[in-house]
Amino acid sequence: MKNVAVSRRYATALMLIGKEDGKADQYRKELDQIVQLFDENPDLEKTIANPLFGKNERRNVLIAVLKKARLSKVMNAFTTLLFDKRRISFIREICEFYQSLADEIKGVVHATLVSATELSSDAVEKIRTGLAKRIGKDIVLDVEQDATLIGGVVTKIGDLVLDGSVKTQLFNMRETLKRGESV
Repeated sequence: MKNVAVSRRYATALMLIGKEDGKADQYRKELDQIVQLFDENPDLEKTIANPLFGKNERRNVLIAVLKKARLSKVMNAFTTLLFDKRRISFIREICEFYQSLADEIKGVVHATLVSATELSSDAVEKIRTGLAKRIGKDIVLDVEQDATLIGGVVTKIGDLVLDGSVKTQLFNMRETLKRGESV
C-alpha cells in the first residue's frame, strides 16, 4: 500500500510540473518511453536497481541511457530523482497514476466492456458513444470476452457496473422463482 501512495505522490508532482509548463502530454509520452525501455531491456532495469553494483556506476548507466533516449530536462531530472530516492522500481506505477491524472484532466474515462462473443467495431463504437453521452465524458473502452456470460454485455466504469448479461438475467430469474414471485 505504501508503494501506491508513493507512486501517486510522484505522479502528482510530475503532473503539477506538466500543467505549469504546458508539457503534461510530453511527460506522459516520455514516461511511457522509459517504461517501454525497461520492458524491452529487463537486464538494464535489474542493473540499475541492483545494490550489488556501486551507486555511482548505476547512476551513470541510467544517465547515459536517458541521454540516448533524448528526453526532456525535466524527465531526466525526474528519473534521476527516482533513482536517488531509491524509487526507480516504482516507475510503472508512477506511469499508471500519471496516465490516470492526464486522462482525468482531459475528461477521459476508462471503461471495460465484457461480452460473451466478439463484438463488431460498429457495436463497440455505439456502446462507447452511448456511455459517453450518459456520463458526459469521453470514454476509452477496453473490450474483453467471457463466454460464461452466455450473451449480452457487462460494462464497468470505475465503481459503476452495468450488467446486461444473460447469465445475470437467468440468475435473477432463478432467485425470483425461489422466492415464489411471478416472473
